[in-house]
Amino acid sequence: MKASNQEDTNQQLLLIDKTAVNHKRGYLLAKRIMDLLGAFLGIILLLPVFIIVAICIKLEDPKGPVFFKQIRIGKDGKNFYMYKFRSMVVDAEERLNDLLKYNEVSGAMFKIKEDPRTTKIGKFIRKTSIDELPQLWNVIKGDMSLVGPRPPLPREVEQYTKYDMQRLLVTPGCTGLWQVSGRNDLGFNEMVELDLKYIRERSILYDLKIILKTIKIMIKPNSAY
Repeated sequence: MKASNQEDTNQQLLLIDKTAVNHKRGYLLAKRIMDLLGAFLGIILLLPVFIIVAICIKLEDPKGPVFFKQIRIGKDGKNFYMYKFRSMVVDAEERLNDLLKYNEVSGAMFKIKEDPRTTKIGKFIRKTSIDELPQLWNVIKGDMSLVGPRPPLPREVEQYTKYDMQRLLVTPGCTGLWQVSGRNDLGFNEMVELDLKYIRERSILYDLKIILKTIKIMIKPNSAY
């Protein structure tokens, strides 16, 4: 019990100054410009990929939608719909409760390597992170940034401590330090620490490095599933 209390005290001392985080106006403006340019350019250049993936999804499951939208939690706890290419069966959400006991990731996340809800094309687009590409529309809308912490689900945030909630101090991203540092090989606490490291040290140069690493991972996939 004493060790747990000491850990909580140490985390309280490490809380990030919210005012300082959002005071970098020059960086935030440059980041938004980079987001818009990157998202528009990405959609234009990747349009053939969008079309091919959409066709493959429809060929495997003609009755299901191409895109999947899900409520996520953004900056300051704001709800928004995040878009993806559908990589799972249509009733995936209804089947989740039956799979929670097989969770392979610690903390307030759910991941299993051999998820039975994943479609054949879904396994490929998840492995290569192609399923995330529709989030470029979220970037244009301003719900997300190209780089930032992964936007959590409402049920995940319900389990957050005050320390974990710091992930919501900034706009969530399509990719981030966690995604390029091991992703599913890392636990929840490690993800939080990586996100907070990014929030404390973020800069345009840091964002560009993460984007370049993300492109490399899309070409040569890491542990995504």
